[in-house]
Amino acid sequence: MKSILVVEDNDEMQQLLKKVLGNHYCIITAYSGTEALLLFKQKIPDLILLDRMLPGMSGDDVLNELREKTKTPIIILTALNTRTDVAKLLLAGANDYIVKPFDIEELQARIKVQLRDHLDNDKQKVFQYKNISLLVDTFSISNGTETKSLKKKEFEILQTLFTHQKKVFTKDQLYRLVWNAEYFDDDNTMNVHLSNLRKILEQMDPENNYIETVWGIGVKLA
Repeated sequence: MKSILVVEDNDEMQQLLKKVLGNHYCIITAYSGTEALLLFKQKIPDLILLDRMLPGMSGDDVLNELREKTKTPIIILTALNTRTDVAKLLLAGANDYIVKPFDIEELQARIKVQLRDHLDNDKQKVFQYKNISLLVDTFSISNGTETKSLKKKEFEILQTLFTHQKKVFTKDQLYRLVWNAEYFDDDNTMNVHLSNLRKILEQMDPENNYIETVWGIGVKLA
């Protein structure tokens, strides 16, 4: 059974969602952003319903932090519906949103769509090279027996290399692809990320080299 983490501080809303969704999904309840992040660490759900108006840590802050850790689908529950607000949510990494008060059938449909699309994406994207697999949902890598979390940019660098296994990337190209910004000879930023990746990969698989420097050009998979 798929699991849904419901992050909502209103008890009546929690009970309603548990009632209408509980027959089809395993519902995990969190009443604050802090609690949601703790529960997320214990078990990664298949989908997250996230209210924006939470006590303490806001839903926007929770969204930003989760997006540094996972690609799990997130549907925002919001009372706001301006174009600017919606654009802000989507750019921050929300997969979808639904405005309160909402229709239960519409919410159920949106949940099904996100779970279906996420499953389809997982089937299409299997990133592996030598003895290392990329776990897209959690920005982590695995050697089959151990899993190690990466920082988001480190993961995206490695994902770029894994999906273009014969290509040599200049630092300019790699920076533009990962940071989606202009490269201003910021060698230190790129070098630190590449150095961290090399250390982690060596710990995970001491027998193989993964990132090779092509002198005068850039880097590629070894």
